[in-house]
Order: sequence, then C-alpha cells, then structure tokens
Amino acid sequence: MARAWLIKNEPDCYSFDDLLRDGRVQWDGVRNYQARNYMRDEMRPGDPVLYYHSSTAEPAVVGLAEVASEPYPDPTQFDPNSEYYDPKATPENPRWHLVEFKPVRRLARPVTLAEMKRDPALAGMRLLQRGNRLSVMPVEPEHFARVLELGGG
Repeated sequence: MARAWLIKNEPDCYSFDDLLRDGRVQWDGVRNYQARNYMRDEMRPGDPVLYYHSSTAEPAVVGLAEVASEPYPDPTQFDPNSEYYDPKATPENPRWHLVEFKPVRRLARPVTLAEMKRDPALAGMRLLQRGNRLSVMPVEPEHFARVLELGGG
C-alpha cells in the first residue's frame, strides 16, 4: 500500500462535501513546517487520505480522498492580499508547498474521535496522541485499514 495520510479541516471552512462538489482542491495555507514537509517530501499522487472534520461538536473521519498531484509551491505565499502571504517567500525560494486532493468516497458512516479513542486497534494512532494538532499527518497502514473498517468498509 502507498503511504497513507490524514488531513483535518473544519467543516465550516472546507468540508468533505465541498471536496465532493469541487472534485479537486489545492491544500493551500498550511503554515506548519512539519505538515509542509509531509506534503513536500513524502506525499505522492495516488496516496490514500482520510478526511477528518475537526473543531466540530463531534470530530470524525468522514471521507476517503487521495493525493492528486505532485507537491508544488503554494501560490498564496506570494499574494500580498492573501491571509497566507509570506513576505520572506519568493518564487525562486518558496517556503511553503502544497498538494492537491480529490475525493474518493464518503464513508458509510463517520468514525468519531471518541470511537477511535476507545478502539484498542487504534492505540498509537498519531491523531489520538496528546497534543497532536497537525492538519496533515501520516497514518500507519493498520490504523488506516481499521478506520475504513469502522466507517463501513
């Protein structure tokens, strides 16, 4: 299996329904170096992705997506009108990179954070570790498979 990932977003910011509607999205505005490094250095087209709704009454993995592009410089870093503008970034020396994602399918049912925390098969999953606030993170193959199983296969 290719490397598996989890991406987080607040559903009122950009939900899985938005991804289904749009068909493809640039995952721009990531301004955490570790998350950037995962996208820039490790994500590859075809990698499977769990889509997680965060900062909601019931945080949950709600969909399956896939990496849809090679990494490339995030254009928002060069736009002075963007909230993600970085005056230290230049086209010759970009600081921030992104990949694009496309939807695969909605899970048959959401897999809630509470449910994942109770599942012994998910012990050690990065999402469940105290203090982990990254919006992009790797997922071990056995954890990825378990979340899909819980979500209806």
